[in-house]
Formats: sequence, C-alpha cells, structure tokens
Amino acid sequence: MAKTCKSQEEIANDAIKNALKALRKRHLLEEAAHRPAFEALSRPIASQGSEWKEKAESLQLELQQCYKAQSRLSEQLVVEVAESRALKASVQVKETAIAEMQKELTEVREERSQLKSDLEQKIKALELVMSENSELKAQLEQMTTKANKAEAENKMLIDRWMLEKMKDAERLNEANALYEDMVQRLKASGLEQLARQQVDGIVRRSEEGAEFFLESSIPSTCKYRLNAHEGGCAAILFEYNSSRLITGGQDRSVKVWDTNTGTVSSNLHGCLGSVLDLTITHDNRSVIAASSSNNLYVWDLNSGRVRHTLTGHTEKVCAVDVSKVSSRHVVSAAYDRTIKVWDLMKGYCTNTIIFHSNCNALSFSMDGQTIFSGHVDGNLRLWDIQTGKLLSEVAAHSLAVTSISLSRNGNVVLTSGRDNLHNLFDVRSLEVCGTLRASGNRVASNWSRSCISPDDNHVAAGSADGSVYIWSISKGDIVSTLKEHSSSVLCCRWSGMGKPLASADKNGIVCVWT
Repeated sequence: MAKTCKSQEEIANDAIKNALKALRKRHLLEEAAHRPAFEALSRPIASQGSEWKEKAESLQLELQQCYKAQSRLSEQLVVEVAESRALKASVQVKETAIAEMQKELTEVREERSQLKSDLEQKIKALELVMSENSELKAQLEQMTTKANKAEAENKMLIDRWMLEKMKDAERLNEANALYEDMVQRLKASGLEQLARQQVDGIVRRSEEGAEFFLESSIPSTCKYRLNAHEGGCAAILFEYNSSRLITGGQDRSVKVWDTNTGTVSSNLHGCLGSVLDLTITHDNRSVIAASSSNNLYVWDLNSGRVRHTLTGHTEKVCAVDVSKVSSRHVVSAAYDRTIKVWDLMKGYCTNTIIFHSNCNALSFSMDGQTIFSGHVDGNLRLWDIQTGKLLSEVAAHSLAVTSISLSRNGNVVLTSGRDNLHNLFDVRSLEVCGTLRASGNRVASNWSRSCISPDDNHVAAGSADGSVYIWSISKGDIVSTLKEHSSSVLCCRWSGMGKPLASADKNGIVCVWT
C-alpha cells in the first residue's frame, strides 16, 4: 500500500511538471509565432509601437495570470492528494476494525453454540433430578406412613408397659408395707440392732455413730469455716462410716479434712483441671474426681497416689458416681453428650451412652443396675447399665437439672433444677411425691448439689445468696436457714452418721455445721 501511495504521488508531480512544460512550450511557441510579425510590423510602422507594446504587456499580464492559475491548481492538487491519503488511512483502519469485529462475531457464535449445548445438558440433568425427586417423594410418603404406624404401635406398647409398671409399683408398695411392718415388729420386740444392720445393706455392724442414723440432727451452728480452695469449691463428700470430709476445688486439688478438728489430714495431687464432682467407694479405699481436663482421676486414699486416669471424654467431665453394690463400677457424664461406664479393676470404659442433651448429674440405683441422670433439658432419665438402653424418663424441671441425690432406702430420688425447685420422685413410679421451694432460694449454677439427710427426713440445698436452706420432707416446710457464706453456695453434703452437714461456696469456703 505504501508503494502504491508513493507512485501516485510521483504521478501527480509528473503531471504538474508536464503541465508547466506544456505552458512554457505554448508560451515559447506563441512568442515565436508572434515574433516575426512583431518585428515586421515594428520596422515599417514605428508609429504603432506603443500599441504593440501595450498588447505585449497585456499578454505578459495574461501569462502571469496563467502562472497564478497554474499555481492554484497545483495547490489544489496537493490538497486533494493529502485528503486521498487520509481517506485511504481511514479506510485501512476501518477494514482492520471490520476484521476484528468479524473475529469477535465468530467467537461469539462459537460461545453461543457451546452455551446452547450446555443448556441442553442441564435441561436433561434437571429432568433426571425431577424424576428422582418424584421417586423420593413417593418413598418419603411410604416411609411416613410406616413411621405413623410404628408410632401408633409404640404408643400402644408404652401404654401397656406403663400399665405393667404401675402394677409392679403396686406390688412393690405392698412388699414395702410388709417389710416396714416387719421392721416395726422387730423394733417392738427389742431387736432394733438387727433391723439397723439390715437396712439396705448400708448401715453395717462396724459403722461408727450408727445411733445417729434413725434421727439426723438439724444443724444450726457453723462449727468450722475452712478456707479450703482458691477460686471456688464445687464438690464435697464424707467418707463412709467416718466424719472425714473430702473437698475438690478450682485450684485442681483434692483435700481430706478432719471435721472434729477442722484441719487437713491429707492432700491428693495429680488432677490437671478443676474438680467438678467427687465420689468415693464404699470401702473408703478410692476417691474418684470428675475434672474439667476431660478426665477422671482415681486416687488410693491410703497412699494418696493416683491409681488410674480414666480418659475417653472429649469435653469437661461434670458428674461421677460409684456403684452402691460394687466398688468396681463407676459412671461419669461429660459435656460431650456421653455417659460412660468404667471398670475400675481394668481401668477402662465398658459402655458408652450417647444422648442429645448434656448430663449435669448422675447417681446409681441401690441395686447398681440402673443409672439416674439429670440433663440440661430438665428431664430425669433412667438407663440400664448393662445394655445402655433408656428405661424411662420424666420431665423433672422446666430448666436444667443440677443435682440428683438418692435416699438411703433407695425409694426416693431428689432432683434440683435451675427453676429453683427441689423435687422428690418415687423411684418405682417416677411420680412427684414432694416439691420443696423457698422465696429466697436460687440455684447458683448448673452443678449446684443438694442432698437428703441420712434418715430421709430432711433436704439441704445452697442458694445464690449464700444461705443454706433445710426443709422437712414430710411437712414440705423450711425448718432452718443457715447463714455464714458470703457468696453462692454450690454444694451441700450430710455425713452418713447424721451429722455434721457441710457446705461449700464459690469463694472456696467450706462450712461445717452442727
């Protein structure tokens, strides 16, 4: 294209040069043609010289005008050549743009074809999904129908089971009535010691202080105020057949106290987290602590050494209890929504129960075959220790259950809840046989522990205002309010000998009441 433009420019220049040459040639020809005449005329006719001179000047002027016209034509030709070049450049740019647009158009057409193909595939996939959805809906309707039938059958079976359970409860009530009548007769005949040795297999011949069992004293005086733990004390218990008190706190320590002198007898070390609950075997050989470190720790009480560290929970362990029949089996609950059964002889877990609601409190039944559990959803549940199956459940509280305590005869279970109520349930029928409350009593935490007195006549529970309330079970009234703590009371525990009563608060203070 550059070569073409250059040749045209040369052609234009050549044309101008040729035009100038033609004009000059014409001028020379005209000048040559007129020169003889002019010379001929100038000789004979001298008088007409001025006229010819004027004509020559006019011709000269005409020639100059021709030159000017030639110059204008040349300039016009240059302008037109420049415009031609500009137009050619514009045409070239537009041709390039047209080529790019054609290329883009081709790409767009190809993309449209691909999108059309993808759309057809997705339409086919959607039709397949809709077909599968229709089949699933049909299957869901069938499963719903089966579930409704199963639910109706389950309800019928539960009704039958409850009827059988009520019959069993009536038979148990009759047996208990006969047993109590027999005990009364034995007492009347002077065989009170024999009856005392056989009450549920718990009060034994060698038990010191057995004279306090039949009637626990109502405490009124704080005998000792112990600075037990830093950061709070959430777990306390008494040894069996002894007045020694065991406490566990936020400072990761477990201490054994002599309540007769108010001094520390021994310290149990090795726990790596806060102690949230404690239990002890009935031979007083082992103490088990539930810890926020996700583990359970088992100490030998005589040597003070850790016998086992039970691992398996994935969240903090908040409750623990040991079987009342065998010192071998332990049950624990953690905030990983599991309840685990442990064998202390082997040192590992033998069964795990998984449930949707976290458990806050645990207790074994008197025969060691059933576990009572209190949950965050407010329900009390009963589990078979061998199979791990749920035997029964009842809505115990409107808010979380914080404590479970079994009576000495095993017929009544005490539950406390964040709704500030303390309910007594008949173990045989799981019906409420008493509700204890007080206007100033407020449960302080999810692990606030209450207790029943050894003679099964009174209930003690701490409050967020620092008071300890004591109720009469038979009357349902408050018989005493103990005030010594300056912070929320987290747990209370009665000695198995009937006295003393111990309570612990959030500041780590333990009060011993007599």
